[in-house]
Amino acid sequence: MTEAGGDGALPGAFAGLPADAHAALPGIVALRRSIHRFPELGTHLPRTQQAVLEALGGLGLDLATGSRLSSVTATLEGARPGPAVLLRADMDALPLDEETGLDFASRLPGAMHACGHDAHTAMLVGAARLLAARRSRLAGRVVFMFQPAEESGGGARHMIDEGVLETADGTGVAAAFALHITTRFDSGTVHLRPGPTFAASDGLHVTVRGRGGHASAPHRALDPVPVACEIVQALQAMVTRTVDVFDPVVLTVASIHAGTAANAIPETAEIRGTFRTLSPTARQLVRDGIMRVAHHVAAAHGVHADVGLTEGYPPCVNDAASTAALRDTAATLLGPGRVHHLAEPFMGAEDFSYVLQLVPGVMAFLGARPPGIAPADSPDLHSSRVVFDEDALATGAALYAAAALQAGLPR
Repeated sequence: MTEAGGDGALPGAFAGLPADAHAALPGIVALRRSIHRFPELGTHLPRTQQAVLEALGGLGLDLATGSRLSSVTATLEGARPGPAVLLRADMDALPLDEETGLDFASRLPGAMHACGHDAHTAMLVGAARLLAARRSRLAGRVVFMFQPAEESGGGARHMIDEGVLETADGTGVAAAFALHITTRFDSGTVHLRPGPTFAASDGLHVTVRGRGGHASAPHRALDPVPVACEIVQALQAMVTRTVDVFDPVVLTVASIHAGTAANAIPETAEIRGTFRTLSPTARQLVRDGIMRVAHHVAAAHGVHADVGLTEGYPPCVNDAASTAALRDTAATLLGPGRVHHLAEPFMGAEDFSYVLQLVPGVMAFLGARPPGIAPADSPDLHSSRVVFDEDALATGAALYAAAALQAGLPR
């Protein structure tokens, strides 16, 4: 793990962090691979929870587990008074069959750590070890949030309900930080931006209700299929003509289903998809637009449309001051050449957004593309073939620890 000037050039709070993180890398990788072999889905992750608890054992942390989900909350008390900072890692996997061919590939059909949550968890355990060894330098406390159900179920919200943002002294968590690895960027680089970083993601489900009949006599039926097709096209036009182009929206219809026979007009046609937005204004405009388009296009053809909208995660919005502070911390720790402004948000969704609605903080991206592979040739998050450069995990562990140490430094 390289850094500008070496450990000796780092401020006292960060001295030794890169070297110690590099020394800890074999253990971080071993934990990541252990979790990767046995991925678990959703809110119930007993094996992963136990692996985290065992890895944190002996560090002098206050450990607690969730009642509604297999979460782990660990608290490290510093030697001096100061704020509480939360560091978060998600732990759940995706329902995919792994196709990487790695010798530590998933042994469970239909489950894979394709979003890097195994790496996030291992990096945060590594950070806990680094910080426990620096308790005398730590002002305040660090709350380590190991969270299930990021991919579905809003595990962050459940952990908030169970008190992860509360502290024994009643002051609560003052800042929050999370990392997300990706193969979009060079390994060991950090990318971040103030403002929206992930989008809100909501679901749409439209059922067009017509009248079935024989395929030879469509005039005796009310065919819902062409109406459903027209609704899909009209939704795309609605987005481009009602939403500000500088307030991005992505609306995707990913499923259309109708009928069971080639010679029968069906009674119904179903449309399913998602829409992703970065602002409350755009989110409401699109919700209203879907309802209007579906109902009116259906009415124009004499059929009926039932419209269901499912509210997903809100936008993940980085606090400007927290982002600037983390950028400075990362540049000090790693060198400014490895810290980059993220030009645009990801239009995926992240339930760390629930934390950032209540606490100022930041989610940053850690590049982990294997060396020698072009960005266009490297499978990315949610691919059954994604492979991460594990050397980047030392950078992530060190940055997690530095973020916590930085929070307690005088301003």
